[in-house]
This record gives sequence, C-alpha cells and structure tokens, in this order.
Amino acid sequence: MANYKAVITGHGSYVPPNVFTNADLEPMLDTSDEWIRQRTGIEERRWVDPKEEGTAELGYKAALEAIKSSGIDKNEVDCLILGTLSPQVDFPGTAVFVQHLLGLNGCAAYDVRQQCSAFVYSLEMADTFIRAGKYKNVLVIGAEVHSNGLDLTPRGRNVSVLFGDGAGAVLVSRADADSDRGIIDVEVHADGEFASELWMEYPTNAKRESGVRERITIEDIQEGKHYPYMNGKVVFVHAVKRMAETLKTMAIRNKVQLEDIDLFVFHQANLRINQKVAEVMGIPSDKVFNTIEKYANTTAATIPLTLDEAVKAGKLKPGMLVASAVFGSGFTWGGALYRW
Repeated sequence: MANYKAVITGHGSYVPPNVFTNADLEPMLDTSDEWIRQRTGIEERRWVDPKEEGTAELGYKAALEAIKSSGIDKNEVDCLILGTLSPQVDFPGTAVFVQHLLGLNGCAAYDVRQQCSAFVYSLEMADTFIRAGKYKNVLVIGAEVHSNGLDLTPRGRNVSVLFGDGAGAVLVSRADADSDRGIIDVEVHADGEFASELWMEYPTNAKRESGVRERITIEDIQEGKHYPYMNGKVVFVHAVKRMAETLKTMAIRNKVQLEDIDLFVFHQANLRINQKVAEVMGIPSDKVFNTIEKYANTTAATIPLTLDEAVKAGKLKPGMLVASAVFGSGFTWGGALYRW
C-alpha cells in the first residue's frame, strides 16, 4: 500500500482589477457604507468586466501563480480539482475549461459543487488521492464570478453586498510520509435539512406541482427566484456552531492544543462570523487572518485566496501550523489542519 503525505507546495490568487466600494453600491441597493460594514465587515469587493473574464479565466490566472510558486513544470500536474458555485456554463464542468487554458489536456479534471465549503472538500480529495499514490501533483482551485448573478436592486440588498469575484489555488504534491510539512487532517460534513436556507432555487430540475417543464419561467424571474436567497440569522448561528465544532474535534483528534496553532484561516463569508468563532474558541485576533474587508465573500475561493494573501503579507511562513474552517450552502462545513 502507498505511504505518502500530501504537501501544499504552491499557492496563488487572482482578483479582477475593478474595485466596487460600499459607496458604489449605495444608489443601486438603497444601502449605506455604515450598514454594510457594521453587519459584515466588508469595505469593498472586486467584480469582473464580463467582456474580459469569466470563472475559468479567473481560475486559470490563480492556477498559473500556484504552479509558478511551486517551481514545477506545469506538465507535471496530473490532476485538477476546481470548486465553484458559479460555473462557466451548466455543462461541461468548469475544470475542463481551466485545464484547456493551462494546456493540460488529458489530465484528470474534477468539479466540486460544495459552494463555500468546496475548497476544503477539494483538499480532502487531493489529500486522499496523493496518500493513495494515485497522483503526484494535484492543482486545487476555487474560482467564482458572483457579480453576474446578483440582484442589484433594493430587493437584493441583504445578499448582494456580500459577494465578490476572485480565485485562489494551491498545488498539493506527493512527499514522503515522514515529511515535517503537509496536510495533517481534513474533515467534511453536510446536512441537507437546511438546503433551502441558503440557495438559488431557479433554474430547477425539481418536480413542480404545476407540471411546468421549463427550468425557469417568466413568473420565476419576476419573483426573483433566480437570485440567491439566504436566511442570514440561521446561517450565522449554524456557521459559528459548526466551524467551532470542527476546530475542536480536529484539535482533539490530532492531540493539538489550539494555542499551538500559529494561524487560523477561516472561510471569508462575514467578518462577524469569524470574530464570533474566535471569541467562542478563545483564539487571539492576531492569529486570525482575514481578507473579507477588501474582497468580500468569494465562496470557494476564499481559503486559497486568503492563504496566498497571508504569505504575501508575511503572516504565513514555512513550518507554521495552520487551521482552516468553512461553512456554506447545503449546509456543508468542514476544516483542515496542515503544516505550511
């Protein structure tokens, strides 16, 4: 049986150049900078120019950075896993578009549709593949273009202020089992009971009492059912609970004290959620690195994007013990513990 360890050997990110501040959203959404900051901690976000970039292009640019950072030749990548809730098209998966842009045609390419939790789900897949000896270099990408699918009217205010466009990527590579770096533990969970608390209902292939065959109707569009819906209070409570639980169980299982963890990189959904998780767990604020203030919620991209930013800011260095926790639509949640 194979005896390997999965190590993060490269990292990269990309955000579009177009900055949209809270002030820019005020006239569209009938909101205010103060209202957004108080509830979310967000100050600005990046949105693509739809003439220039889509989800695949963002993922491609982040992936190039990760490959360059790792020092390997791109042709050594033998598997690509991409998480997104904003795919390039309904089908095929977005991973194949990124694969083609990278010139990696022929290698395995997976899409993971676990929304805000997609990166940790993808990391678990990469870790499992590498430990089993299946692949040597797995490119894990999170990429999102939310701006094309938001309700930019006062009706959509509570959700539309939250999201930004961007991408992040890491290269996960095979190492000897006794390596002092690498992924220590990954865990993921889901509970479909709460699926409709954070979702986009239409277009749909679900059964309809009306017997309408179309995936979306004029009436659905008029009612705004093709835009994201979120029960914010329910999401907040469950996110704090599940993220804290995950951190605790991973620490216990791996005989690690929370104070021994050098850096916490959480999903960037809402600064208030991350602050509450840190408060509940007794984590000092200087050990939590956030990027939501300037990039908002880039869902599947938040963790790899934030890891890359932490390296560039000098906050994440080789040998540091890092813990991540995520929570998202589904509900899905999970976490990862790794030595950088």
